Amino acid sequence: MALVFRVVMQFVGISLSLLGWVLSIITTYLPQWKNLNLDLNEMENWTMGLWQTCVIQEEVGWQCKDFDSFLALPAELRISRVLMFLSNGLGFLGLLVSGLGLDCLRIGETQQDVKKRLLILGGVLSWTAGIAALVPVSWVAHVTVQEFWDETLPEVVPRWEFGDALFIGWFAGFFLLLGGCLLSWAACGTRAPLASGHYAVAEMQTQLHHDTPRCKTLANLFSRLFAQSFIF
Repeated sequence: MALVFRVVMQFVGISLSLLGWVLSIITTYLPQWKNLNLDLNEMENWTMGLWQTCVIQEEVGWQCKDFDSFLALPAELRISRVLMFLSNGLGFLGLLVSGLGLDCLRIGETQQDVKKRLLILGGVLSWTAGIAALVPVSWVAHVTVQEFWDETLPEVVPRWEFGDALFIGWFAGFFLLLGGCLLSWAACGTRAPLASGHYAVAEMQTQLHHDTPRCKTLANLFSRLFAQSFIF
């Protein structure tokens, strides 16, 4: 029962980590971190991401333009680029390392201590990737709220609002955090399973193979002693 619970926790943890990693990649490149609705022209909407700004018109469709300079961007967008790249890299490493530590894999099955450490390391990497995804999304959201309620700006000036990418980023960070915690808990909270049957049989065969010469030597010795005692 404990083994089944351990395997289920590992499967759920790595599935949530994979889902969070995919969502973090989508968040990085989705140009909808901020939305701007113009009251004067309801047929035109503006969106802003980490890499470009886009305008959506009903007749023309999507038209996007990349940012000209990285240094000209606001601080929250510059730092968000770096942190999102860090989240994507750490999430991939976490999936790779924790995948090698799963009990359902035959690789390194006799070295349960190594698999346990790999599982813990993968959980920590996924957890760190979740933090790296939540920080930029929450920072951009905080700046957006401050600018929206800025009383120094006239009321006629359009205000940026939350885009879909922010909500996807929050889900990505949450899934990475939860997946990393489940992987670490599955490694630390339950006992490691014993070696599988074919490994146990192999060890018994190896032991018997090493013990066979000794048995033959002892048998020959007893037969000689029995023969000598019979002669006397």
